Amino acid sequence: MDYEMDYLDELLFDEPAEENDDDLLPAYLREPPIPTRTYGTLSYNRRSKCWTVKADPAVTEMCKRLFPGSAGSKRGEARFTAHRRMVGDLMWLMLRYPLEVSPRDRAVWDKAVQEARDHAIRKAIASKLPERMTPPEGSFTGELRPFQQEGLAFLMQHDRCLLADEMGLGKTVQALSYLASTDSFPALVIPPAHLTRNWTEEASRFLRIRSEKPRVHVIRGLKPYELPEADVYIMHYLLLRGWKEVLPTLGFKAVIFDEVQELRHTGTEKYSAASLLSESCERVIGLSGTPIYNTGGEIWNVINILDYHFLGDWESFSREWCYGYGNAVVVKPQLLGDYLRQEGLMLRRTKQEVLKELPPKRRAVQELDWNDKLYAQLMAPVLPDVVRWKTDGTLTASARAMLEESISQHVRQATGIAKAPYVCQFVRALLDSGEKVLLFAHHHAVMDAYKQELKNYRPGFITGRETISAKADAVERFMSGKTDVLCISLRAASGLNLQRATCVVFGELDWSPAVHSQAEDRAHRMGQEDSLLCYYLVAPQGSDAAMQEALGLKVSQFVGLMGDTPVSAAESAEAAHQARKHVEMIAAQMEGSSTPFSRD
Repeated sequence: MDYEMDYLDELLFDEPAEENDDDLLPAYLREPPIPTRTYGTLSYNRRSKCWTVKADPAVTEMCKRLFPGSAGSKRGEARFTAHRRMVGDLMWLMLRYPLEVSPRDRAVWDKAVQEARDHAIRKAIASKLPERMTPPEGSFTGELRPFQQEGLAFLMQHDRCLLADEMGLGKTVQALSYLASTDSFPALVIPPAHLTRNWTEEASRFLRIRSEKPRVHVIRGLKPYELPEADVYIMHYLLLRGWKEVLPTLGFKAVIFDEVQELRHTGTEKYSAASLLSESCERVIGLSGTPIYNTGGEIWNVINILDYHFLGDWESFSREWCYGYGNAVVVKPQLLGDYLRQEGLMLRRTKQEVLKELPPKRRAVQELDWNDKLYAQLMAPVLPDVVRWKTDGTLTASARAMLEESISQHVRQATGIAKAPYVCQFVRALLDSGEKVLLFAHHHAVMDAYKQELKNYRPGFITGRETISAKADAVERFMSGKTDVLCISLRAASGLNLQRATCVVFGELDWSPAVHSQAEDRAHRMGQEDSLLCYYLVAPQGSDAAMQEALGLKVSQFVGLMGDTPVSAAESAEAAHQARKHVEMIAAQMEGSSTPFSRD
């Protein structure tokens, strides 16, 4: 907190502020006068985490009229959720109707009042912050766009909130800039399993702690162990249940729930673990491009993780926002979204709102996890060919070239299959966010894996195996909105006009930059005003590492520009040269390890 307040003072004042904290408090949160009489009692229910007023009927009736959420109580009782906003409401009520706090609960009440006051002071200070902010010099290596600077300013004002920008607008970067600005280390990041590796790379790329890269540790396995010292810890949602009792004791200063809609269902150990973790942290940020769901129960569950009972208890929420007690359908979803924005719990920008700040094409290289055991299994049959390529001196030049091509294709296919489930997880997240996706790959076996993984989305396919009419039907289904995902072979995209797409995803890579550029241009046509998002999904090993190097790709950004012209003879020769270098690398791996195709 000291680091953060020093930074805020630097932003707000030429000299440290001398303003008294009491001057920042609203009147109802200040120390109340000593009452001449009391109207009832105030006690804390530890099981339901609420404050119970027992008072004259006139007082409790007043409570239930002013605060509908308190009505689910007996006659002569009113119940208030133990949320800092509700504590403020209780203090306001007690100015008119003083209550005697139960001696057993005095310490709990004093702590709750102090938290309400601290929150009010923080909000008063934050309201004076600039509308745009950048992290302190030396703590962050990236450059935020203006709308991302506004996002950082919002996060700095609200320590428990939801950043709900549309996919592709840089929620990860904004969240990391917030950690840098608040010095919230150690921090815990919880992403879906397929994004664990990407968060590892992004944290190392953007964050600097005392001019050094942060220490990042990825938590593995369901069984807790003694964690090494680190600045950023990363674990995926599926591990939460195993670490349920341990995580709240580890003293994280901040937790970031990426794709927080993963917690939209209660009643699971994962949800319970996330709730306990959130309660133990000073700062809790949720990231999601799809924050408002069709049923109120889901968004209520998500908000409860970020700020417990911000929307009241379930009964009062379902009565006021939905179609009645226990009903899960929100009557006016837009109104609920507006309320969350007004109260500072949610910030959401769409691509259309910030389009002027975006380039025509946005390219991002995203590293995914993969199945290394499956990769090793798929590579076993090719080992004899690699040995033959390396040792057989009788091979003619043409036979050697054919063997090189066969080995390279086998490695590429094994890489594509090993990462296919993670590619499809990523694509499902895009589709659930409302994106229209062109998914490119090279091998039929990889396409078959996509067909199985994405079958619930009824994808279309253009792989070179279809008839002319089947190809036309796939295009028509995508362009008419009958499906939002079209899977296309990298070398079968020429001549297609698929401007309905909002995202292009490369599940496999090609050696030629021009092939990728042509694939991108199936969606990005002359005169298009939208900004096209192009994702290159890469595995940590296999063929992707070599192909990234050949293409001039670097994780999270392009170092070189992609070609925009048809593949030339020279480029074809260069692709063959790169394939040959790749086979040489595989042979070198075999010499250096008895298990060259396993990670550990």
